[in-house]
Amino acid sequence: MVIMNDDVSKMSALVVATIGSFIMPFMGSSVNIALPAIAQEFAANAILLSWITTAFFLASAMFAIPLGRIADIYGMKKVFTYGIIIFTAASFLATLSPSVYYLIISRVFQGIGSAMILVTGLAIITSVFPPKERGKAIGINVTVIYIGLVLGPVLGGILTQYFGWRSIFYSMIPLGLLVIFLISWKLKGGEWAECRGEGFDLWGSILYALALLMILTGFSMITGDLGKLMVIIGIIGFLAFVIMELRIENPVLDMKLFFQNRMFAFSNLAALISFTGTFAVVFLLSLYLQYIKGLDPRAAGLILATQTVFMALISPLSGRLSDTFEPRKLASIGMAITTLGLFLFVFLDAGTDLDLIILSLAILGVGSGIFSSPNTNAIMGSVERRFLGVASATVSTMRIIGQTLSMGMVIVIFSIYIGAVQFTPQNYPELMISIKIIFIIATILCFGAIFASLARK
Repeated sequence: MVIMNDDVSKMSALVVATIGSFIMPFMGSSVNIALPAIAQEFAANAILLSWITTAFFLASAMFAIPLGRIADIYGMKKVFTYGIIIFTAASFLATLSPSVYYLIISRVFQGIGSAMILVTGLAIITSVFPPKERGKAIGINVTVIYIGLVLGPVLGGILTQYFGWRSIFYSMIPLGLLVIFLISWKLKGGEWAECRGEGFDLWGSILYALALLMILTGFSMITGDLGKLMVIIGIIGFLAFVIMELRIENPVLDMKLFFQNRMFAFSNLAALISFTGTFAVVFLLSLYLQYIKGLDPRAAGLILATQTVFMALISPLSGRLSDTFEPRKLASIGMAITTLGLFLFVFLDAGTDLDLIILSLAILGVGSGIFSSPNTNAIMGSVERRFLGVASATVSTMRIIGQTLSMGMVIVIFSIYIGAVQFTPQNYPELMISIKIIFIIATILCFGAIFASLARK
């Protein structure tokens, strides 16, 4: 049972956790809009450009589950605070980048810090709010995440166009310092450590991280034998991780939750497929709007914000509705609308009208907004309190792994059709072919997620 100190209110915990949750989506979406400018400065090829985004999410995915378990044992506030510090320091290092490789390494540390923030923020909110208020609180949290996604391409485009891409990373430094100040001011006392004194599964954590690293790195070299071998080894390693976690006393991820809790398992599966299918949209359309359509970063950012504006508007409503109506049905309706939005992008070509692109993004945003809050509420409400940290880490990990796999899909298709070359007008036809293929795959994946969402009854 978590007992909060008198000076730690539900609202202050929600404010601090929600501000922290804003950071990762803002950084992810704002950097996407700056990729053509980064490519121009460092003469980065298509694969390295993809890794600027992928490295951030891969590092987050590798560390989210282990850090969620550490937070359960040693305290969520402690892990949250260290995460903010690491993220802020990494943002400063990114501003000093002399090469694309240095920038990618900085993004890795940003990803680690983001993982520490994400796996604890939602767990803190869930610990503080009773079940009858949890959906509303989660809806607010998800809304702020979407606001980060909205402001990311808009402010990222403005900052890139007028102050250069490094200004995006500079903007994170004062925000990080603000969160650190709020933690020391508002969150004195409680640590929210439900599993204090239990053991930590170090070898399982290492096996999980290495398996994920092998799979995603293999994707970037999938056209060669070494890349295929790495993917196979990674998949075998992940299966070994699952078997190991089922057998040990204190697993880093309690796999029994997936095998014994149908709601938990299928809600997470639906989330994984959803993020795998939808995350690459902003990355692809950022390239499409700036390279194919010739828009500047500011104009491209404003268009891309359409999706997340609708997400931010719809999520609070769907969060409140999920406290009253069955989350499964709401999430399934949302996923069906999301699939329709992705399907419209299958027909994208160089002559597609911008109004149709905006309409498709709006449909995609409505679907995602209806899906996310009820799905998250279903996951967090399906476990005992002692598993809240693990459940929060799992929610974040499904999101991060989905985003990472989405970028892995981009890397695979780019490797096959474009290769390790810079984007030029000569390979724009190959870029369009790659975009079409990725949207076809994404549509099929999200169509399958409709049934995963319905299957959790």
